Amino acid sequence: MSRKQTKADIEKEKQQDKGPQTGGAIRGAAGGKIRFDSDTGKLLVRLFSFFERKYVIRLCIVALCVIAAALISVRSSMFLGEVIDNCIKPMLIQSVPDFGPLKTAMVKMAGLYALSVVAILTRQLLMVGVSNGLLYKIRMTLFGHLQTLPIGYFDTHPYGDTMSRFTNDIDNIRQLVSQSLTEVFSSTISIITVFAAMLSLSWRLTLVVILTIVVIYFVSIGVGGASSKNFTLRQTSLGLINAFIEENLNGQKVVQVFCHEDKIKKEFDEKNEDLRRKSVTANSLAGILMPINASLGNIQYVILAVVGGYFAINGNGSLTLGMLASFLTLSRNFTRPVTMISQQVNSLVMALAGARRIFRVLDEKPEEDEGYVTLVPAEEKEDGSLTETDHVTGTWAWKYPHKTSGVLEYIKVRGDVRFFDVDFSYTPEKQILYDVSLFAKPGQKIAFVGSTGAGKTTITNLINRFYDIEDGKIRFDGININKIKKSDLRHAMGIVLQDTNLFTGTVAENIKYGKLDATYDEVVQAAKIANAHNFIMKLPQGYDTVISGTGSQLSQGQCQLLAIARAAIEDAPVMILDEATSSIDTRTETLIQQGMDRLMSGRTTFVIAHRLSTVQNANAIMVVEGGRIIERGTHEELLELKGRYYQLYTGNTN
Repeated sequence: MSRKQTKADIEKEKQQDKGPQTGGAIRGAAGGKIRFDSDTGKLLVRLFSFFERKYVIRLCIVALCVIAAALISVRSSMFLGEVIDNCIKPMLIQSVPDFGPLKTAMVKMAGLYALSVVAILTRQLLMVGVSNGLLYKIRMTLFGHLQTLPIGYFDTHPYGDTMSRFTNDIDNIRQLVSQSLTEVFSSTISIITVFAAMLSLSWRLTLVVILTIVVIYFVSIGVGGASSKNFTLRQTSLGLINAFIEENLNGQKVVQVFCHEDKIKKEFDEKNEDLRRKSVTANSLAGILMPINASLGNIQYVILAVVGGYFAINGNGSLTLGMLASFLTLSRNFTRPVTMISQQVNSLVMALAGARRIFRVLDEKPEEDEGYVTLVPAEEKEDGSLTETDHVTGTWAWKYPHKTSGVLEYIKVRGDVRFFDVDFSYTPEKQILYDVSLFAKPGQKIAFVGSTGAGKTTITNLINRFYDIEDGKIRFDGININKIKKSDLRHAMGIVLQDTNLFTGTVAENIKYGKLDATYDEVVQAAKIANAHNFIMKLPQGYDTVISGTGSQLSQGQCQLLAIARAAIEDAPVMILDEATSSIDTRTETLIQQGMDRLMSGRTTFVIAHRLSTVQNANAIMVVEGGRIIERGTHEELLELKGRYYQLYTGNTN
């Protein structure tokens, strides 16, 4: 049993993606202004902590290239004025124009532009490697962290939304690192150098430029702030629509069986329309920044030309025509980086929204494991004592270092599982199990039956500690399972789930998933136990046949047989079968029942089944209703009681 994401959970996720009410990274404030809070810096610092040391030198070279390109750009603009005043203007009064100085100046300008091209290309090529290296590290960290999260996280978060963190959110970070940040840095350097150059030419015209830039700044902040909230909401909407698509693709057969194609299309249209509306709003606001700023820049250029022309004519030589030409070029170069920075605000908003979503996953607490009892291969001496070995012997022991006495004890793994007054809740407001007590002696077959949602699967999830209990105790071979390391506890258990999960690879590799170092003979033997060998040999390449993760080449029953073989090869002392035969037809069930009996022989087995014919030979049958064990006994004993089990078996509710 798993707790699915509720409407309240989704709404909570939406509110989180909008940004915290205090201290958010970037959020739209009243009046459409963007506020950069203290968390913005922390978020960027955390993001760039993923840079490896080998990329620091490359970033330094990139910075030098940016500075060099900015200085060359300023020098070329200043050079234009020098050419007009020192080369072209003198030629106008010469009877025989001397083109020598002009040719020399043109060669120098060509050299400067060539250096600028080299600097820009070097910057771009280096940033490709740097940005992809950062994304590689983020993806590795995110995927690795997901492997440490408890099952409860995946039960409460849609797969599609989790996938969008790897795709859309990381892609927004790529845009930020590979382009936006370098553009912002380059633009900042350009603003500083160009401003210094303009100030050296004319402080009056520089003042005109500053006034225009102030107007551009407030327009950019206002429009950018209005779109920032929609960019963040768009990311959330995109994650939800991805989850919807993934869910319905997996359940396409069910959709078609119940003829719900129109219903699903209608729901998708609503979600798609919501995404379209938010995307249009955000991108429209972002898109008008450039034409607005371009228009303001053109107005500025006209004003500078008029005012500068006046000073050049009536300024007593303080501003020459060449200086005016250089200033007009510099003003263009000054407005362009300001506009570029304003354009990158939206990329920054989107990237930080994506980074926030990624870091929210990374901040999820890993599955806690305070266990210290481990599973080790052992040899049994003549006196019955156990010793640890460095090779597999077929005998396993719990290595139990007693913390109080300091004594190291080896306890043979037998598969004795006992519950003592266990209570459990997925959420505090709803208790699932009440005072559950049971025991399974080594080699016994224990079956759980009852209505859907009664708590049967939850009981087995507690045995392998997918979830931890609230009260009571569970002991494995007399050891409290809280003291056993989770990985070792799960190695001692084989499990076959109702929903079969295969992985893209060969049939043999899927079976070996239960024991990665298994030999080919062990794979074949496990397949024979599950009675899967015959159908496998009929496949095009037998055990080397490649199947997809969905198992589309195989029938549902064949996929289930592979899952059973995968559990068989693990050879664990405890076996959990959660509706293991639910996807198998009657004829196939008859064929595999013998294999299942061989699989369960000598092992403690917990079976969850709606098909009561599969559990009649169980040593004990537990009838679970409302989170409580209301009846227990053998098949015959429970029929004599004529209680709930009798009703389930006979269909007689009277």
